[in-house]
Amino acid sequence: MSEARTPVRSTGKGAARQTVAISFAGFNRPWAAWIGDRLERRGLRVVYLRWDAPPDQSLTGLLRDLTLAGGRTLILVSEWYFQLGPRTHEEWNEALREVVAPDPDRFAAVSVTNTTVPSATAVLAPVDLTNMGAEEAERRLLDRLDVPLDTRISGDVTRPAPRFPASMPDVWGGVPRRNTRFTGREPLLNDAYHLLQNSEPGAGVLTLHGMSGVGKTQLAVEYAYRFGSEYDVVWWVGSEKRVSYRRLLAELAPQLGLSTGPEYGERLRAVRDSLRRGEPYSRWLLILDGADEPEQIWDLVPTGPGHVIITSRNPEWSEHNSKLLEVPVYARDESVAFIRRRAPRLTETDADQLAEALEDLPLLLDQTAGWLNDSDLSVEEYIGLLEGGIDQDVVKVSADFPLAFQTAWSILLNKLRETVPESVDLLRLCTFFAPGFIPVRLLKEMSHDDLPEQLAGLLDDPLLWNKAVNQLRQYSVVRLESHEGALDETAATGESIYLHRMVHQIVHKDMPESDRGEFIDVVRRALAEADPGRPTDTRNWDAYAEIVPHLKYADVLQSKDRKVQTMVLNCLRYMYFAGEYTSGVNLGARALRTWRRLLGESHPRVWEVTYHYANLLRSAGRFQETEALERAAVEHLREEKGESDLDHLRMAGGLAADLRELGRYDEALEMSQWLYAAYRELLGDQDSRTLNALNNIGYTVRLMGRYEEARGIDQRTLEARRLLLKGRHPWTLFSEVSYATDLRLLGRYAEAESAQAKNVREYRMVMGRDNQDTLRAEHNLAMCQLRGGDRAAAGTLLTRVLEGYERKLGDTHVLTLAAAVSQSCFAREHGDIDQAREASESVIARYEMLLPEGHPFVIGARANHALILRSVGEREHAYAVAEEALAGLTAALGESHPHTLGCAINASALRNLVGDAEAAADLSRATIARAAETLGRTHPLTLSARIAHAADLRALRDRQQAEKVEQEALSDLAATLGPQHTHTISARSRNRPYWDFEPQAS
Repeated sequence: MSEARTPVRSTGKGAARQTVAISFAGFNRPWAAWIGDRLERRGLRVVYLRWDAPPDQSLTGLLRDLTLAGGRTLILVSEWYFQLGPRTHEEWNEALREVVAPDPDRFAAVSVTNTTVPSATAVLAPVDLTNMGAEEAERRLLDRLDVPLDTRISGDVTRPAPRFPASMPDVWGGVPRRNTRFTGREPLLNDAYHLLQNSEPGAGVLTLHGMSGVGKTQLAVEYAYRFGSEYDVVWWVGSEKRVSYRRLLAELAPQLGLSTGPEYGERLRAVRDSLRRGEPYSRWLLILDGADEPEQIWDLVPTGPGHVIITSRNPEWSEHNSKLLEVPVYARDESVAFIRRRAPRLTETDADQLAEALEDLPLLLDQTAGWLNDSDLSVEEYIGLLEGGIDQDVVKVSADFPLAFQTAWSILLNKLRETVPESVDLLRLCTFFAPGFIPVRLLKEMSHDDLPEQLAGLLDDPLLWNKAVNQLRQYSVVRLESHEGALDETAATGESIYLHRMVHQIVHKDMPESDRGEFIDVVRRALAEADPGRPTDTRNWDAYAEIVPHLKYADVLQSKDRKVQTMVLNCLRYMYFAGEYTSGVNLGARALRTWRRLLGESHPRVWEVTYHYANLLRSAGRFQETEALERAAVEHLREEKGESDLDHLRMAGGLAADLRELGRYDEALEMSQWLYAAYRELLGDQDSRTLNALNNIGYTVRLMGRYEEARGIDQRTLEARRLLLKGRHPWTLFSEVSYATDLRLLGRYAEAESAQAKNVREYRMVMGRDNQDTLRAEHNLAMCQLRGGDRAAAGTLLTRVLEGYERKLGDTHVLTLAAAVSQSCFAREHGDIDQAREASESVIARYEMLLPEGHPFVIGARANHALILRSVGEREHAYAVAEEALAGLTAALGESHPHTLGCAINASALRNLVGDAEAAADLSRATIARAAETLGRTHPLTLSARIAHAADLRALRDRQQAEKVEQEALSDLAATLGPQHTHTISARSRNRPYWDFEPQAS
């Protein structure tokens, strides 16, 4: 028969509830939280006692102190519990026999480990909770504490419960394997936890900052495992570069069940939106590792109900709404405990001396203690090497590094050379990749012909390769965890290794000059051979995202190898299509500068990189810089190669695009017409480049307000593309949007909506719902619906389009701003006027940042804002803004441009409001004449001017003429738009019409 156990009870007099004190190592906090929750829900009082065993305190005394909480003490048995101190198993056996054995009913235990623990633990009679489900684990727990299974569950059963520790969060990715040698840091972990838990929603961002090698990443890893049970999503993102950050964060999209297209820029924005809304998960933890340059990614850090942990050497994250928690070097007792676990042969005195010599830096302690444990060298002898090896000529690699680091590394490298010299060669090769995760499989996959002799054996012999990798791993020089969360078997092949930035720098600096040229050439070749060769194919984007971060470290721009240069150009093209504009501009600028010097000003590769760089600059909104760059290139190419050269024509096409973006429409049209003629002569009418040039003419003419002419050109382009490229080619679909837009601007609303609705269906099927061109088509459909009178459908679609653009292109792209303008105007008339005003002010600010003063889009946005000011009662202010906008549009576009005419309709109304009825009537009368000449007597804009003029005549008390003008306008409105159209009904009710500026972005 088994001996009866005393049930859980309170030993304190008058205690209202039974008490259980849970004693646990910090490493096992998830188990303590789960067990405590299970007990509290059954009415027990739980006291949490995180176990610590300072080496200067008696283990017996510490165990006796556990009983002071009253009730029963439940110990969570794990190797971590017994390693703190560290204490030997004999010490533990002695203490357990002395404290627990005489009064075993005061203690109970559960085991959450499968490793060997002190033999005297048997006195605790632990029950095993591993390798089973939550229900069975709870049954065993309650049975061990003699709590009946049928005990009524009390308290708030709806509150979130901690996850069963043996089960992972619903989404878990990229987190490195847990460091089983992790030591100390308890106060830091607790501070991090409370800072995040107590943060306001949307403000849960914490940066762990400190110098290189201090253990920031390891602290973040431990946080993820220790507190991961409190999250539904835990996702790790290497954040050294914006490109890799975007790609790795975007990989979360399918894990969250988000429906997106194949482009990771689109997936990234969907992820950020999902995290911000907390749908489908609100309890998420995102860890951004190695984010040393806040300016690279601060604008992409998600906000929402979850938490973000950033590891960085840079405390400037405090300027980007992040709390800071400095990670110092180890406290001395932590250093000693860590060294003795890493190198059991060392005594406590040895560990203390070593920690002092290495200044308690965790990375250095890890590497040094690892090989000292395998060496017969004493700590005193090692310290003697450190002290004797430093001379006055040694220059520290960085201010981040302790003084002893370079010498310590020299000793370690010598050890590596003596055992497996190829491991040093592999390490040096790795320094021509970016620090962090290094795809060394690219070295194995490349052609091994003509390799340097010292590397040929390493790369050709799998056994030697694995031996070199394992040697580096043994001394903690590299880690094998995969940043994509690969299985252990994959990581063990050494296809991707992790090299700390600190190690990367010191090894690179230590390398003999004779090796540099050969080693860097090998890495350049490996990167070039990994180039998929088709940067426009979204299926290749992951491969390019992996290559791009390493270009700088392999110094690829200095290579004259044609394959390497082609790779650089393909990477630039990829960055353009993937929306990596900032990184692409930086690479393009360096490439242009370097190749001009390396290859000469007129080398074909220089013109090629100029073209790609200009595209990226223009996409980043730096239109004036792009225009200056491309104008100089156009002039040089014309002189060198002649006007008919295809390189010259391509660059001239870019210059025409710059001029359009800058609002210089006359110059853009002249150049586009010349280009079209040149392409026709060289390539014929049916070449896609010729049709692209024709398309650009149509766009420019539309911007100039010549809508009928634009319609004719766009119709020709559309029909030709249907013949050449077929109906569902992206460029054919693009032309359909242009043609439908022309119809709408001409007032042919029904035709426009019919054509656009069909086009949107095609776009969604061919390109996906979230593609930027699909959104462009939907934006035009929403405007067709609005003009046709279906305000509800238009409002819903406008909201979707704006949100889609913001996710895909960001807040300052011209397409996003165009959608924001439409949304603001809609909100003014049919929504929240305060929201409309805020949106309008934001749009104007972004336009002013993006475009030069005097640009039609800037002026038009201000004209819209005047109407909002009118709506909130600020008449005088609205009048001044409207008059200034009218003068600006007249100067920029001419007095007969539809935008100028629309602004004049608004300005006449505001003149009337401020009491200048005569000036209002003069303006509306002149506007009718110009609009009739430009657009025709029955165009909706002309009809609006006629209705407005009737109102001005009534203000002048010329009722007879007002009635005549109004009746004629109403008759024409009914005939043109229909008697039940919203514009007709509104005019019949004598609601004065207003005009909304709409930027034609493409």
